[in-house]
Amino acid sequence: MFALVDANNMYVSCERVFAPRLAGRPVVVLSSNDGACIARSNEAKDLGVKMAQPWFQVRHLERSAGLIAVSANFELYGDMSSRMMAIEARFAPRQEIYSIDESFLDFAGVRGDLVAIGRAMRADVLRETGLPTSVGFGLTKTLAKLANHVAKTADRKPGTYPADLAQVCNFGTLSNNELEQIFAATEVGDIWGVGQRIGARLGDAGVRTVLDLVRCDTATLRKQFSVVLEKTVLELRGTSCMDLDDAPAARHQILVSRSFGKAVTELSGIVEAVSEFAARAAERLRQQDGAAGAVNVFFTTSAFRQNDQQHSASVTVPLIRPTADSRLLVGAAVQAATGAYRTGFNYAKAGVMLVDLQPAGQHQGELDLFADAEEGVKARPRDRAALMQAMDSLNRRFGRDSVRIGSALQVSNSNEVRSWSTRQERRSPRYTTRWDEMPRVRA
Repeated sequence: MFALVDANNMYVSCERVFAPRLAGRPVVVLSSNDGACIARSNEAKDLGVKMAQPWFQVRHLERSAGLIAVSANFELYGDMSSRMMAIEARFAPRQEIYSIDESFLDFAGVRGDLVAIGRAMRADVLRETGLPTSVGFGLTKTLAKLANHVAKTADRKPGTYPADLAQVCNFGTLSNNELEQIFAATEVGDIWGVGQRIGARLGDAGVRTVLDLVRCDTATLRKQFSVVLEKTVLELRGTSCMDLDDAPAARHQILVSRSFGKAVTELSGIVEAVSEFAARAAERLRQQDGAAGAVNVFFTTSAFRQNDQQHSASVTVPLIRPTADSRLLVGAAVQAATGAYRTGFNYAKAGVMLVDLQPAGQHQGELDLFADAEEGVKARPRDRAALMQAMDSLNRRFGRDSVRIGSALQVSNSNEVRSWSTRQERRSPRYTTRWDEMPRVRA
């Protein structure tokens, strides 16, 4: 038996934990540079705010309907997610973290009333983090995902599904007739992995509900669509085709990129940005115990600013030995940026991609004849894995960027807004990861 645990409106819920005044009010979270709505409270959804809708299109609702907008605070959301996942892991022997707000749990061999266990888990998460969740149980991952959808929808829209399925839904306790009623009341596009495009094609073929899909011939679906859809139907029928992944597969490349809050016109700004991005990518690389064989750096002007001269640069620097050392990766990124930079352009975006990834300690690099210093010869920087571990440990303990590469912050005042930073005019404090932004309580 699988369970899918999902935080309700994760980003908005994280904001409400530390700002109770937002409870019950329409709230949206804005993307980088405050451009689009990437998360919405139920109240904002009821106002008609669409996912990824540009902020300028709904900004008038601030005055007319009391809509509140906040800038994305991903550092806070990531930390709150880690806390939530740790609590959920107490309740089952195996866990797969599927996304920042979702995880699958394998309850095989766990005794007791699963609905009661789900409610206890939900209560613990709410008490210890303040985040509301929905829990769905099913014999397969697809059924668990659908049960979670039912639990969430029944809670938000009473009358859509039976009231006793709200918040925690266990398909294992339903009869075949009850399950078919649920399937008949659910649109096919709500199934995990189907989506709008395939859902529209299925609708054209007369398959409009989950029950319609379950009754389809799997061989025909495989022929007209794909083997993936065939597996989805088998999972909906109770045949498990997807196991739990205890550890996510290592990425084949790691990309960190960002659009600038305002145009960058100086080399120092580009160097500072790519240094920051390379350090972030190196941190992620070490988390998967990997090493990179090359660093790709790119930066470009904005095609939307047609009056500006256009320039796009992309440079890949191969490394003598694959590494996860931030100093070496940042150094390669700075080298690439310095060589490709051109004066006279308004750069709008930059990024760093680590490629040729491989497991740490299992790579074979080129022999470096200058690895050791000889008299009168300056040594090449060496990979310092222990130093990187110490830096990661300090940043985890005292907050991100407590220790960082010098070229990532060239301004004299660390509180000064960097020229390439994204526009986040409405960002809340990073309460749980920054000592100087911790909430203060006066009693």
